[in-house]
Order: sequence, then structure tokens, then C-alpha cells
Amino acid sequence: MTGLRYVYAVCRPLGAPLQAQLTGIGGAPPALLAHRGLIAVVSTVPEADFCEEGLKAHLEDLDWLAATARAHQGVIDALTTVTTPLPLRLATVFRDDSGVRSMMEARETDFLHALDRLEGQVEWGVKVFTEPPPEPATDERAGTAATGEKSDKPMSGRDYLRRRRADTRAHEADLQAAEAFADALHQRLGAHAEASRLHPPQNASLSGALGRNVLNAAYLVPRNRSEEFVELVDRTKDEAGGLRVELTGPWAAYSFSGFAEEDARHGASAGEGR
Repeated sequence: MTGLRYVYAVCRPLGAPLQAQLTGIGGAPPALLAHRGLIAVVSTVPEADFCEEGLKAHLEDLDWLAATARAHQGVIDALTTVTTPLPLRLATVFRDDSGVRSMMEARETDFLHALDRLEGQVEWGVKVFTEPPPEPATDERAGTAATGEKSDKPMSGRDYLRRRRADTRAHEADLQAAEAFADALHQRLGAHAEASRLHPPQNASLSGALGRNVLNAAYLVPRNRSEEFVELVDRTKDEAGGLRVELTGPWAAYSFSGFAEEDARHGASAGEGR
């Protein structure tokens, strides 16, 4: 079976070795391919899986996609502990090493500029969620909503509509308060970061997260100031007033390197460089 060269990331020569037990996609350890002062972190993957037709078929296999994404992320995480990597898009592959080197040479200036800009910095993600709205009351007898005590008198249509309007107004007020908190938090965290970026809110039906996502942001923070940034986020959790604040990281600077997104826009994926 022939193989393709899978590229995880581009970085400068490593100052420390990667973990000896690190494995990439397919269980093989990643290799380092040097070219003109840059390093591509690569491994060999089956062409049958990563050619255009193979990937198209695997898009229907969520287990395969999840395992591939975990292996890809595992290599990026390991690199982030020893250097500043520029992650490339999932499933960026080339026919052989010469194809990888050609890519590195063509993009050398952009890679070096990004590495200079991101050196010594990591990405932290912060999300804020509202609490899920309470389930609609099933007992529609008068007095239940107002006092918590059940009544034998059925609720009139007018009372029911009045209660629903009150619930809607309360929900809208809570949402406005949540968005105001999220905006203030973003401004505060942004002041302690080198750069920040707002991402679109997560779709709950896709992410599975409970509540409404009112902040989905990334922050570029110097590694040596990360502890201070984490403490700041932790302090804001006490001010959240029923909201849920989630912190993730440290990550490679996905949101600030531009290369994973640029590859996606230009279609750099399976079979590139053939």
C-alpha cells in the first residue's frame, strides 16, 4: 500500500526532543522534515484513507474522524510544550517529502513572519453559557406560578398568556444581562492578552453544551503570563451570577496563526502536491 506525507504543523528546529512515546495518526511516531530553517512535523499515512475519494468516504465515519482528529491534536499538543507550532489543517497531505518541501519554500516568508509574531505565546479559549431555561410548567392551574401552591381552579386563557409573557420578558432580561457580562468579560480579558478573537457562538445542537453560548473567544497570551490569565478567569466565575464560564487551553495559536483557516479557504487537503 502506498503512503502520503501527512503534515501536522510547521515550526522552527526544536530545542528539546518530542516525547519518545508520542504517536500520530495510525500509531506511528511523527518525523521531523527540515527545509531552509523550518521543520515540518510529518508522518506517513495510507493513501487509501487520505486520497480525495478515501476522505470523502470517511466523512460518513464519525468514529474515524474523531480518532484522526485526536491523533492530530495530540501531536500539536506535544509540540506546544517544546516550541511554537503553526498547525495546519486536518488532513493536509502531500505525495512525498519533495511536495512538503515545496510547500515550505513557497510559504517560507509567511511561516517565518507568523513564528516571529507568535513566539512564546499560547492560546486560551473562554466560553460563557447561560443556564438552560426551566422546563415549561405542566400544571396550568391558577396560583401555581405565582405562589407555588396548587389550586383546583383551572387557569384561564388570559392568565396563561399573561404568565407566558412574563416568562418571556424575564428570559429576555436574563439574556441581555448575560450578553452584557460576556461583553465586559471579553474586554477585561482582552486587556490582559496580546490579541483576542471572537468566534461565532457554538450551536448547542452540534456541540451538545447546555445553555446558550453568549461568548466564544480566543486569547493570545504570553506563556509566562498564562498563570495570571487563568487566575483572572477563575475570579470572574464568582461574578457570573448563574452563568457558566469555561476555560480551555493552553493551545497552539490556532486562532491567530491563520494557516489552518487559510488552508481551508484554498482547499489544501488530501492529495495536494501531487
